[in-house]
Amino acid sequence: MDSPTVAMRFTLSSLTVALLSSGSALAADLAAPAPAPVAVVEHCKATLSLPAYGGVIKPNPNPSCFTLGGFGDIYVGGAITGYAYTQTNPFPFSAAPLPSDRAARVDFTNIQGWIQKADGPFQFYVQAGAYAIPALGFLNYSALDQTDLLFTPLPVAFGKYVFNDNWSIQGGRMPTLIGTEAPFTFQNLNISRGLLFNQENIINHGVQVNYSDGPWSASVAGTDGFFSGNISWLTGAVTYKLDDNNTFGINGGVNLDRTDVLSRSLRYSYATPLFQQNSGILSINYTYSNGPWTITPYFQYTNVARDFKIGIAEGASTYGGAVLASYAFTDNFALAGRVEYIAQTGDRFAGGTSLLYGAGSSALSFTVTPTFTFDRYFVRGEYSRVQLYDITRGDLVFGTLGTGFGRTGNRTSQDRYMIEGGITF
Repeated sequence: MDSPTVAMRFTLSSLTVALLSSGSALAADLAAPAPAPVAVVEHCKATLSLPAYGGVIKPNPNPSCFTLGGFGDIYVGGAITGYAYTQTNPFPFSAAPLPSDRAARVDFTNIQGWIQKADGPFQFYVQAGAYAIPALGFLNYSALDQTDLLFTPLPVAFGKYVFNDNWSIQGGRMPTLIGTEAPFTFQNLNISRGLLFNQENIINHGVQVNYSDGPWSASVAGTDGFFSGNISWLTGAVTYKLDDNNTFGINGGVNLDRTDVLSRSLRYSYATPLFQQNSGILSINYTYSNGPWTITPYFQYTNVARDFKIGIAEGASTYGGAVLASYAFTDNFALAGRVEYIAQTGDRFAGGTSLLYGAGSSALSFTVTPTFTFDRYFVRGEYSRVQLYDITRGDLVFGTLGTGFGRTGNRTSQDRYMIEGGITF
């Protein structure tokens, strides 16, 4: 074999080995998996639904949040607000140990803070502090007295377990499912709660199941009603969101047992009134929200059955309606208002159960509330008038008081002037 032939074979062999080596290396490169992308976890991005706000005073768009290792994102917030008011015809003096209504007051409406976990399977919400809940046509005590007589310095505290996107269950001390207005001043369009609000329970203990699917949401709860400590109420709420502007709702509840309030103290009956605790209630509402407008009309019906064993000598019912509305002129100024009418069945000359201002009585109210907001601060004024009809009048000669306004209970109107300001964060 000559030298050129040997040289050619050597060259081909070398080329083959090189190609095979190159192919093996390429195959090894192709077989190597690409590095997995690193998941980026965005903290503190949950949508907060509590506390609920009524529309003029807005929730904090950037709530304080910190991440607790192994537990998740924890959100904190609060409200520090105060008010001053003067009113005509305060109620008759109360029997000890309850305080009495005043013609004027300067006080806090909220010194509250809250902490919550709002995502993941396990969630919770805790709200604590002092508060005043002024209401039209009703006794108005100091923040310290109301905190003591109503729901203690821990008004809301509950845990929640979320099974999936549709179902959840929660239990503890929770806001009621009943009504249209929320408990605390900063949550609402107006400083004072309305006449219909006085027939509703506010905070209760219990267990609640929630369901939502598309435009529908529903909740059912077993609770203690008017903070009685006895789980005997069945309550529920259903909401249907027709579109971005229109929402319909129905809610209500009933005491399935009887609660003997008269066997307890006067202090107990402030948060747990005999008639309302042993009542049933139904409320139907509609909300229109579009641009600067928010309008919410609603209708309410309540009924108390006769029960001699617990001190209810006559049954009675109330029926009423209200319209709440607000218009935002600018990002910093809005005007809110409320008109209500509520009446009770019965004959004022025959006496009997008083759910309002005596059997057969009725009441009409008007409230207007201009509100200025500056970042997280707000200041607002309010004028309200309550007019009573068909009250039961008293006679001091015979030692009796009327069921209306004034120290003798014989006045039929009350004007209230208020101002509130503070910060929510």
